[in-house]
Amino acid sequence: MRPPGARSGWQSAHAPAGEDVGESRRAAESTSRKDIIPRRDSLDLTTRGIDVSPHHKARPHLMKAAPVEGSAPVAVPDTRRGACLDFLALTKPRVNFLILITTLLGFHLGTIGPIDLVLLVHTVMGTAFVAAGAAALNQVLECDSDRLMRRTQARPLPAGRLGMSEAGWFALTLAGIGLVQLALGANLLAALVAFATIASYALIYTPLKRRTSLATVIGAVPGALPPMIGWAAAAGSLSIEAWVLFAIVFVWQMPHVLAISWMYREDYQRGGIRVLPVEEPDGASTSRQTVTYAAVLIPVTLLPTVVGLAGGVYLAGALVLGVALLTLATAFARDRTAPRARRLFLASLLYLPVLWVLMLADRT
Repeated sequence: MRPPGARSGWQSAHAPAGEDVGESRRAAESTSRKDIIPRRDSLDLTTRGIDVSPHHKARPHLMKAAPVEGSAPVAVPDTRRGACLDFLALTKPRVNFLILITTLLGFHLGTIGPIDLVLLVHTVMGTAFVAAGAAALNQVLECDSDRLMRRTQARPLPAGRLGMSEAGWFALTLAGIGLVQLALGANLLAALVAFATIASYALIYTPLKRRTSLATVIGAVPGALPPMIGWAAAAGSLSIEAWVLFAIVFVWQMPHVLAISWMYREDYQRGGIRVLPVEEPDGASTSRQTVTYAAVLIPVTLLPTVVGLAGGVYLAGALVLGVALLTLATAFARDRTAPRARRLFLASLLYLPVLWVLMLADRT
């Protein structure tokens, strides 16, 4: 759905799961309990049914005490909770939240008359499953790159907490459920748009990221399709209004992603991801394109008034928002520092929801 950026580096620490337990046992045995419990320094945890695989040792915060007959409590991991959190992380819930917002917008604007709540639920849930499947499949395909980048090394796959096979089947299952739900609960057109989204994202955009910086532009296509899924589900067609929503999201993604690319250019270079700041490190092209797309975004966001989706209040608000974003893009172009790139990135995150609120509030 949206290009890599989307979404924030950390590094996981791997400490032996039984280390702290062993130290506390030895301390206890040497003081008040040495006459009660004999030393068992040679205790073999594997013979006691305790799983001390690297998967579990990487999760000290999930450890809980479980009694072992004839010895002090030994820590064992809550593996079910840990696995659930890892599978959830594969779906990138924070990134996909914005996708669902744009889908809801398209559905609402494409609805004539009262909202069909059953249709709305099927549309949102189907899109959520497809988006989650696409995010998980993207991490399966990019595992090698994620292992090299600091901000992605601790993800479940590069960290080794999940296997490639189980993650792949998880991704395909989610995507399949979403497509079926859209086809049966909404309509075939919505399902086809969703299929185009996941296919272009996983099979075209993702492989191209290691080959050319043009992948950023190509990736903006699946990133701009969610409002069309919502519109197609509600209206059963893709009229000019749906394409206007697509154009807004498509152009908005470019300054958003270019700001992210500049902030993490060194990490992308380590991972072999050919974003524009990696191909042209001086930043001149990145600056020009950031300002150009921010400028183009202004007339594009005025189109909803032209096609009758929104009125004059939206027009004025969109103009103010566009000028503000262009001002931040120009400031970044003049002084290509990480703080200015971050300001542009954060402003772009705020920009789109505010624009949608204006459009809904002044719908004609």
